[in-house]
Amino acid sequence: MAGFATIDIIALIFFVAAWVGYHVAVELGPHAERSLNARMNVRRARWLAESVQREVRIIDTQIMNGLQNGTAFFASTSLIAIGGALSLLQATDRVAQIFADLPIGVETSRAAWELKVIGLSVIFAYAFFKFAWSYRLFNYCAILLGAIPDMRFQDQPETKEAVRETTAMNIAAGRHFNHGQRAFFFAVAYLGWFLSPWLFLITTAAVLTVMWRRQFASDSARVFGKADQA
Repeated sequence: MAGFATIDIIALIFFVAAWVGYHVAVELGPHAERSLNARMNVRRARWLAESVQREVRIIDTQIMNGLQNGTAFFASTSLIAIGGALSLLQATDRVAQIFADLPIGVETSRAAWELKVIGLSVIFAYAFFKFAWSYRLFNYCAILLGAIPDMRFQDQPETKEAVRETTAMNIAAGRHFNHGQRAFFFAVAYLGWFLSPWLFLITTAAVLTVMWRRQFASDSARVFGKADQA
């Protein structure tokens, strides 16, 4: 492979495996229901079920606005990150030389450097699409929230179906938002490759460990664990 040593290939495979493995562990694995994301989905459903009992749903619309604004911020940040990554292609020779002169850096070919930059751009592009779609889904969710019948009809089948649709849409929006943030975190790990494939292995392992801990062993996860047992 142009300009890449065996250790580069190994580090890249480990990076992809870490990303896929984390996805499986958090969303598809046997312990997925214990993840912080899964527990938050339960709270999303509880929130929207409670919203039916409120005559005025100002609180609910404020929560939706907060979710939408946060998603829009990350979508805009993704575009800036894509532009910054692509701008590196215009200064490949200079930037590659700067990195090669660093004490922990290694020399790299022009082709290898450009492929690394393109890979980083692809990660940010993936994040943008996830955040943009999440923002769209939160818009849909806001419409569905407004379409939930009045509290006087909370026991009607139509109201229960409206709550189910709103909850499912909200969970889907949150899932895509989480995928976008996950791409940002792994982009940080990917940056290690620009200095050294060995550092790439270390940063990938470090990011994977931090993300796993936040989902299953963080203070937030323990708080929800106590609530689930209550």
